[in-house]
Amino acid sequence: MGRVGTGATMLGMGLRRACESLQNTLRLRVLVSILAIFAAVAIPAALCFGWIVSHTSDKLGRLYAEKQVLYDRHRALEALRREIALAQTLARSPSILEWAKGEEDELRRKHGLAELEHFRQTFQDRSYFLVIDSSGHYYFNDRDNSYAGQELRYTLNPESERDRWYYSTLALGSGCHLNVNNDEELGVTKVWINCLLTSGDRVLGLIGTGIDLTAFLRDVVNTDQPGVETIFVDSNGAVQAILDPNRIDFHSLAKSADARKTIYQLIDNDKDRQRLAAMLTRVSATDAAVETEFLGIDGRRLLVGVGHLPQLGWYNVTVMDVDAIVDRGLFLPLGLLMALVVTAAAVLVTLLFKRIVLDRIEKAERAVARVEAGDFTVVENDEGRDEIGRLARALARMAGAVRDQTTTLENTVRERTLQLQAMADRDPLTGILNRRGFGNVMAQRLESAKREDFGLGLLVLDIDRFKTINDTKGHAAGDVVIREVAHRLQSVLQEDDVCGRWGGDEFILLLCHCDGPRLASAGATILDAIRGASILLPDGSRLRVTCSVGGHLLTAGDDIDVAAHHADVALYAAKRAGRNRYVLFDAAQTGQSEGFRVA
Repeated sequence: MGRVGTGATMLGMGLRRACESLQNTLRLRVLVSILAIFAAVAIPAALCFGWIVSHTSDKLGRLYAEKQVLYDRHRALEALRREIALAQTLARSPSILEWAKGEEDELRRKHGLAELEHFRQTFQDRSYFLVIDSSGHYYFNDRDNSYAGQELRYTLNPESERDRWYYSTLALGSGCHLNVNNDEELGVTKVWINCLLTSGDRVLGLIGTGIDLTAFLRDVVNTDQPGVETIFVDSNGAVQAILDPNRIDFHSLAKSADARKTIYQLIDNDKDRQRLAAMLTRVSATDAAVETEFLGIDGRRLLVGVGHLPQLGWYNVTVMDVDAIVDRGLFLPLGLLMALVVTAAAVLVTLLFKRIVLDRIEKAERAVARVEAGDFTVVENDEGRDEIGRLARALARMAGAVRDQTTTLENTVRERTLQLQAMADRDPLTGILNRRGFGNVMAQRLESAKREDFGLGLLVLDIDRFKTINDTKGHAAGDVVIREVAHRLQSVLQEDDVCGRWGGDEFILLLCHCDGPRLASAGATILDAIRGASILLPDGSRLRVTCSVGGHLLTAGDDIDVAAHHADVALYAAKRAGRNRYVLFDAAQTGQSEGFRVA
């Protein structure tokens, strides 16, 4: 064996030097290949990433703009729909229509004012206005009822620039129309809801309510989102609501087209203005809910979304700075992904080469090193058909015999060790746990009981007058009795219970998930099992035996020694009381026992 070891050592030294040389050469080649692959993949990957960022930014911006337009339309409709419906109902009120037909009738006037007052309480703004066409009288009252008894505020003048809104609204035809107006006479600025009063083809006047412009801007126009601006315009493009009140086109109904402040004035060039006008036309004439386009505004390329509110005769326009909405940091994962793709390509080539070549050479090198050191226990096999595989298999055959012999010896030693360990914890006569084995198991059960919070009971018993059995029948008979008692004890135990031989004719039992009633019942069951059927002795005779049992229900803090001592105290109390009985230890009597015979 010495010659084989020496030859293998010399062979191993030569093989290891060859492996190291081969590895160093291959590592250099792999490094150069990886760098070339990285350069070939990085350039198109960077171009691809730039395209992804641009395309995704536009897509996310359009999606966000569409959602914002729909949201703004919902907010505007929610804020105005109810008020428009109430104003339309008021415009159809018989009391109002009759009053408008005969304003000079005091009774009609009284009923009409009462109707207006009733609706004033239901309007959100708690205000109303009424213009009777025949007289031009303008009636108004606000949320504070400031004009009670003085509802007639002034008379409209067809020649007055201030009152042109009324005549412009009449020209729009039947229904309700919205405009933003600053009523200098009343000193209020509101989004006015103007509904025509008609009787057949006859126009009787105009009636409606207003919504405070500041509240409307706060609740509907303000988005609290940096980079997003919401604008409401009428059918002519005149700005009706925008966060900056200075940009609102007040009195737009009474202005000429050239004098209006329109959405088109925000656009940088005529081409984009035409595109915006086409968007407004399409969104009102088709089923498209939202139109979006990138337009030039204030020298920047901003995303504009347009929606139509046919119920109000308005358009809602969302102007969005995509760069402020879509954080470029969101594309960092995409950049990392592209870098990961490039890196993964390089790593993949490296891993493949490492697995196919370098790892196998390293395995062979480790095996050679072990052979060189005289260790033949483990030789890693290689099933490859190339030079590396043949080299590894040759080394495996060389060490195989020694490895097999060593494995056989180790298995034999391991089996013998397990047998000895089992014998150390078992009673050779009965096969149940001995004192050592029982102590180990009970320690485990004590930990489980603390963790899972269940009770434990301990029983100690010995065979009554066992010495007399040995003296009169012989030790062989005594062994038979011991084995039979152990068998009967095991037959009455539950799954988690433990039984052991404590020594001589003394046995010990641990009852898991035990309480007082079960401990008492277990004692009675054991007494019945032991004294039940007679035991057949070696000489052919039969012997009926009994036992004395002491029990203790473990309490918090009890260890093995304390519990066994208390059970022993109870056991000796049972013996003193005449044997063939079960006594339970009573800790309340300071170590004294209270026994009872189990029939």
